[in-house]
Parts: sequence; structure tokens; C-alpha cells
Amino acid sequence: MDRTVRITTLVENTAAGRGLLGEHGLAFHIQVGRKTVLFDTGQGQVLKGNARRLGIRLELANAIILSHGHYDHTGGVGGVLEAAPRAKVYAHPGAFEPKYARNGDARARAVGMSLPNASKIRERPDQPVWTNGPTEIGSILSVTGEIPRATDFEDTGGEFFLDTECRQPDPLIDDQAIFFQSSHGTVVLLGCAHAGVINTLRYVTELTDGRPIHAVVGGMHLLNASPGRIYRTIEAIRRFDVDLLGPAHCTGMGAMTKLWTAFAGKCFPCTVGTTMEFKVP
Repeated sequence: MDRTVRITTLVENTAAGRGLLGEHGLAFHIQVGRKTVLFDTGQGQVLKGNARRLGIRLELANAIILSHGHYDHTGGVGGVLEAAPRAKVYAHPGAFEPKYARNGDARARAVGMSLPNASKIRERPDQPVWTNGPTEIGSILSVTGEIPRATDFEDTGGEFFLDTECRQPDPLIDDQAIFFQSSHGTVVLLGCAHAGVINTLRYVTELTDGRPIHAVVGGMHLLNASPGRIYRTIEAIRRFDVDLLGPAHCTGMGAMTKLWTAFAGKCFPCTVGTTMEFKVP
């Protein structure tokens, strides 16, 4: 068996390469031996085209893992299920709740999974596979399920609500991450880290009996973070002694700049077409 996990960015805000397109969203293609997993599906506008240009066959997907229920991570799930009807969908129940964000004029805008996509998942037998808690995806990958909120400086990263009147805050309990063991330590894949990057790393460390964190890749939702939160996030990542950082999507340009400065030589871009390989023990 091939003991390499190969991760390719299929959707991200930025793209580098002929014919590849970016959009506000995120999707990773994960190859583990003969098993193919998609972690999120972006908005659905560029997923298929980017996959085709990168030589990735979406119809071979065995599983689709949704990091949370926002449109920019779930928009392409219906199209993938049409191409790969046997793929299992893994999601937290909260991903199917109505979700809203508040505009500057105080009005709500819908930011959740579309009803057609939710229906395409639920109309399939035994779908989805609920990930309320830690869940194994095959023999190598695992999903955190709901992440405990322990830090005093992290929040969901924005004004998110469960109602159109914007009176009921959305705690985004559906936020979850993927993790697996590489030869150099734990690799953590983030969707948006609405639970907080540090909360996520603390929980993954707990689930892996204190094993070191080797790499952290994905959206960190520091776009609206205060300078104090960014500083404390950087200091906490230093304490984890992370080897590699791939901040993407909702991390925000300001936070990305500070991360690249603080961890010079350890950061790498996650633009569409980026490929990462990790040896598995």
C-alpha cells in the first residue's frame, strides 16, 4: 500500500497555473492509496473545471467531508454526488441548519448550504454520516467532530446567526477539521476554523495523546480578528512548535502577512493547484 497522503487544493480564493480559477471558498482533494476524499467543495463554480485541469477525477470520490455548513464550502456537493453517487457524505448535524450573516446595514444574508444541496445529501440512503464526535474515515484520516471552545480569545470570526432577525447567534458547532498522523507528526486540515485555530489544535492534540503538530493547512478565519487575537494566535502556534503552515481562504491578508513574518521559512501558499505530500508511518 502507498503510505503517502497527497493533498491538492482544488478551490481557494487564489489560483496559480494556466486555466485554473479561484473563488471565495475552499476544497481539498485527498488521495490516500486508492481512497479519494474531498474536504469541502467550494461554491461549486470552479470545482469541476479545476479538477479536470489538474487531472483529478471527481467521480472516483469515496467520501465528501464537510467542514461546516456555509455556502462557500458546500456549494459543489450536489455536483460531486451526481458524478460520484456512491460517495459517503460526512457532516455535523448543525451543517444543515439555516445560517445567516449580518450585513453592514444590519440586514441578514443567507450564508448556509443551499436547499437543493441539502436535499441531494439527505435523499440518499443512510446519508449523511453524522460526525458529532471524532470519526475515523478509513484507516488514516479522522474528523474531529464538534470542537470544544476552551480559549478566552477566540470566537467564530464574524457576526453569524441562525435567524433572519439576527437575534440568535450561530455558535457554528458544526465546525470540524481533518487530522492524520504523518511520519513527522500530526497534520491538521482546516475548513474555516470557526471554532478557533488554537481550540482546534488543542483538541487534536488531546485526541492524539499529545503527539506533536507537524502541519496546519487551511482557512483560519482571522479576517476580522483584532491585533490582540492575531498576536495570541501566533504565540500559541509557537508553543505548538508547528513545522509547516499553509494559511488559506478566510485567514485574511493582514493575518497571513503576520503569520508569514512570524514563521518565516515555515509558511507556504495554498493557491489552487498546490500539492502537498505527507508520508504516513
